Amino acid sequence: MAYDVVIKNGTVVDGTGGVPYCADVAIQGDRIAEIGKVTVSAKRTLDAEGQIVTPGFVDIHTHLDAQIFWDPIASSSCWHGVTSVVMGNCGVTFAPCKPGDREYFAHLMESVEDIPAATIMAGMPWQWETYGEYLKALDARPKGLNVGGLVGHCAVRYWAMGAESLDNQPANADQIARMHDIVAEAIAGGALGFSTSRTILHRTPEGQPVPGTFATREELLGIAKALGTLKRGLFEAAPGIDSGKPEDIKREVDWMTEVSLATGRPVTFGLAQSRPHRDVYSSMLEQISASATRGARIFAQSTARGIGVLFGFVNRTPFDRAPSWRALRTLKLEEKVAKLHDPEYRATMIQEALADPPPIDFSQIFLLPSVEARYDHQPEESLAAHARRLGVSPAEAFITLSSEQAGKALFNYPFLNPSFDAVQNMLDHPRVVIGLGDSGAHCGQIMDSSLPTYFLKYWVKEREHFTLAQAIRKLTHDPAQLFGIQERGVLRQGAYADVNVIDYDHLRLPAPTFVNDLPADGARYIQKSSGYTYTLVNGQVFMEGLAHTGTFAGQVLRSA
Repeated sequence: MAYDVVIKNGTVVDGTGGVPYCADVAIQGDRIAEIGKVTVSAKRTLDAEGQIVTPGFVDIHTHLDAQIFWDPIASSSCWHGVTSVVMGNCGVTFAPCKPGDREYFAHLMESVEDIPAATIMAGMPWQWETYGEYLKALDARPKGLNVGGLVGHCAVRYWAMGAESLDNQPANADQIARMHDIVAEAIAGGALGFSTSRTILHRTPEGQPVPGTFATREELLGIAKALGTLKRGLFEAAPGIDSGKPEDIKREVDWMTEVSLATGRPVTFGLAQSRPHRDVYSSMLEQISASATRGARIFAQSTARGIGVLFGFVNRTPFDRAPSWRALRTLKLEEKVAKLHDPEYRATMIQEALADPPPIDFSQIFLLPSVEARYDHQPEESLAAHARRLGVSPAEAFITLSSEQAGKALFNYPFLNPSFDAVQNMLDHPRVVIGLGDSGAHCGQIMDSSLPTYFLKYWVKEREHFTLAQAIRKLTHDPAQLFGIQERGVLRQGAYADVNVIDYDHLRLPAPTFVNDLPADGARYIQKSSGYTYTLVNGQVFMEGLAHTGTFAGQVLRSA
């Protein structure tokens, strides 16, 4: 009998970290049937001559919880070899949710993750109350890739405590027991784990820290026991280390250690170097390494580059506090460009920007190349350097450089992970996994969904800091194992057939673009790529280059 698909003549990089080798990959149904010299015929043969064949990439930190309902191919992730995603990070989820609380949670997501509430309300069906029901709603929807999720502390606390949860006062024993039961139900229903936010940067629409920010050790442990009892799922956190104080770092590592040791479950948290506290990340890594000697399973997530806010006339600029700049926000791009060429209006813009300059270091805002995006910014690429070269103010330089690109110029401000030495230290650390791409979130601010492509292009191909085998393992096997995603992240007989065929020599990453393609006329940044010849999900060709084939073979990933 013929196989469904055979990928011929490629170089297999199987996700285990082993040496790449030349082989064919045969697929029957949704599984890999054979790897080697395949002689059986196939209904479809894909030629991978001169290309690499890898497992589909596993993105463990996304906020696609709503987007997956109106965008079942999960762009921009689909353009970067991603075949499985984890949603529900940072404690913000849409389940559990009572019908009367839906609009509030849409606004909470907008406040924390910059996903327009109007888009969420218009694009999501809201057919559930419990987390298990949310996953069943996902089951019924077409999906281009595999999706799993964490149940969030904000929703759990709000369900258990109502408006009292917003006060961030300690939960009592009955409330903790209620939250434990809600999380147990979610994990039993298939949630991959539980997430919480403890950073003061995450705020409600009213400006308060989100529910759970100051949760006590008793509350965190009480909730975590649900995972331990069921022996399923992991505990994820956005840690409360904003102050940079040693006592806060110790407190966060202590409770994470206690959760892992008490439950036997892994704990993961987002970690990045910050500008105010440049060495906090290294202190965190030292302390979780020490916890590992006691048996705690704690892993940090970080990125392959700086996490940057994008500025440009396509959306927001650093000077929008000035009235003449802010007024442009409501105009179409061509109308904005016309204003930039109006000498009188341009003079007003410059004058207002000089009179009330934004509190930002212009030497740390960098012009992003448009043809091939680079994030290892050099000092001479900064807005301050361009202003000196042109002999004008940073505001005028911003206008001039933008005008040269018909208003489409983008500037990047890496506010986290600004040092590539720090990024390298984290990527090298044995207790750090690649994450924090935030796909689906920060629609008008950040575009990091391209993280897998950049990691391969920069750290492997250009810097040669990692071998291809090491890099593919970091993008596939390691995150899948951490989140308990079974039989994915590797190419081996019997595993699910999530596969990339990549023209590695021609892998490219253009700059992001800003598009109006969300429900309720919402807008967002997207970023495409080139070099991904085929992406298969559960044995079916999902993407051919940048084009969706029309197949929806994605499944809901459940805890096991």
